[in-house]
Amino acid sequence: MRRLPPLTALRAFEAAARHMSFTRAAAELCVTQAAISQQVRQLEEWLGSALFLRAGHALRLTDKGQAWLPELTAMLDRLSFVSSSLRERDDGPLRITVLPSFATCWLVPRLGAFREMHPDIELKLTSSGELWDVSDDRFDVGIRSGLGRWRGLKADLIAREMLSPLCSPSLQASDRPLMEPADLLAKCLLHDTPKDAWPYWFTHVGVMNPNAGSGPKFDDHSHVLQAAIDGQGVALGKLLLAGDALRAGRLVQPFSITQPNDYSYWLVYPASAVSSRPDVALFRAWLLNEAKRCSKEIEI
Repeated sequence: MRRLPPLTALRAFEAAARHMSFTRAAAELCVTQAAISQQVRQLEEWLGSALFLRAGHALRLTDKGQAWLPELTAMLDRLSFVSSSLRERDDGPLRITVLPSFATCWLVPRLGAFREMHPDIELKLTSSGELWDVSDDRFDVGIRSGLGRWRGLKADLIAREMLSPLCSPSLQASDRPLMEPADLLAKCLLHDTPKDAWPYWFTHVGVMNPNAGSGPKFDDHSHVLQAAIDGQGVALGKLLLAGDALRAGRLVQPFSITQPNDYSYWLVYPASAVSSRPDVALFRAWLLNEAKRCSKEIEI
């Protein structure tokens, strides 16, 4: 019986070691930096040996990590090649892997319009933020947040990710409304990943807030927005995802101040998919046009 290490952790380590950066590895594999760190730590625990030497933000491979990297890269490249050459596909559904928050807040409410335009295209949507690359044949296209660079995949920009404080109309109508950024010092702040977004925003607007990191924390942006809708505090909202709630009046944007996030939303897929798959080409065209229209409405 084979005793194999966790395969997801192997991919995370290989990408991090190849780039010598957890941040760039996260962008390539469509996950957060924290997820890469967790996967590498899991692999080190399984092996019983350290693979990286960490000194602040600097990374250096241990002797074992350095010896393992070329073998692991060659193995993953071979697996990718064999998987691609063996892959055959029937006329099944278009399989889409999408970030949970993007699915809940933006994509799912619009899929009815796509089905009306293309009733012959069957969709299978999987809400997931796990690692995905071209060697994983469970999906045909993916929607991820990152820097636009994924190994073996083509990436089209869906929308830049812009952040701005958002709250419920009832909170804004209270006896202490938000009139300027300093008014946030008296409010409960709602957080999601990246957890340091609020401190950066306060620095961006020139307001000192030593408690910018305090407040309820969530691992999905749709939960943060829902908490803000319920009046539980102020979210640093992603405007594309919050657009429907803003237009419906469930959320308000107290200030016109926005801040770009490092990551943006991307449609990722194998480079040959658009030319060889009419359903991928049609979904891509619809998605990008719809995102462009929505971005104009909320001035992203």
